[in-house]
Amino acid sequence: MYMEENNLIPREKLKNYFETGKYPTEGQFSDLIDSLRHKEDILTNDEMVAFANNLASIKNGFIIYNLSGGIKGQKFPIVISSQDREDQVIMLGESGSYRFPEGKRYFFGSAPYTVRTKEFSADRLEENQYYVLTSEVQLKYSIARMFGNNLPTIPDGFEFGILEGDEKWFYLQVDKQDFGRKISIVNTVIKFINKTEIPIQYRTSAINWSDKYRSKDIVTDHYDIWDDLAIYYEADLTATDDSVVCRIYDEDKDRILTVCQLDARRYNHDVWAGDQVFKIRNIRIECEYGILNE
Repeated sequence: MYMEENNLIPREKLKNYFETGKYPTEGQFSDLIDSLRHKEDILTNDEMVAFANNLASIKNGFIIYNLSGGIKGQKFPIVISSQDREDQVIMLGESGSYRFPEGKRYFFGSAPYTVRTKEFSADRLEENQYYVLTSEVQLKYSIARMFGNNLPTIPDGFEFGILEGDEKWFYLQVDKQDFGRKISIVNTVIKFINKTEIPIQYRTSAINWSDKYRSKDIVTDHYDIWDDLAIYYEADLTATDDSVVCRIYDEDKDRILTVCQLDARRYNHDVWAGDQVFKIRNIRIECEYGILNE
């Protein structure tokens, strides 16, 4: 136990007990010990409420996580890197006799934070079960992957994104699902050509698979059970009067699959390409100045 707050001895008075030449009494040593918190002390309910209320003033980044679908005995470590602290590992999953299916954990150090994985385990699955991972960085975009059984696990060091600015939070969910069949990976080659001087990025998404924004060529590793891709664009055109048209081609047949416009004088974020791309293995994206129907 520890002393009630209204009985605590002020710090300056405690310091006076131990000034040079003084001989602290047994009672003064007792006052000092009672003023400290022992590692076995348990917070009262009122103290826990006060502590929780003070969390609102913390400016550090944090993770909100949820482990569902009967996940037991699995550990999913997340590594948080910042410029002013050593890497912090947050272990999501069971810890001893305590289980944390969902919760919130704050990061040490200062933003920007880089969020990565570390040694995700992928066992305890039945024949057609898989783990489904979904993450989201500050409402910017989501990244989804499946792993386990015949699908490769999430690689060590897989990067979810960078947290910075005012909204420094990261959401992660891992769920276990049975799909009633084996699921295989299919690959689509995406070649990206930007014919403008404006930085343009795109991201690719399918059910239970999605990627971050990028401006380079990629090869997807989405799943055969949902072999249709959605493409989204991001470009800051607030400082230009020139709109941009982006076209997606079937590279093998050199035919247009879908087309959309990025508008001048606005920040274009998550602009849908206009249609899904179904079961095509080679895609070419070309973006150039122009206006649709011109």
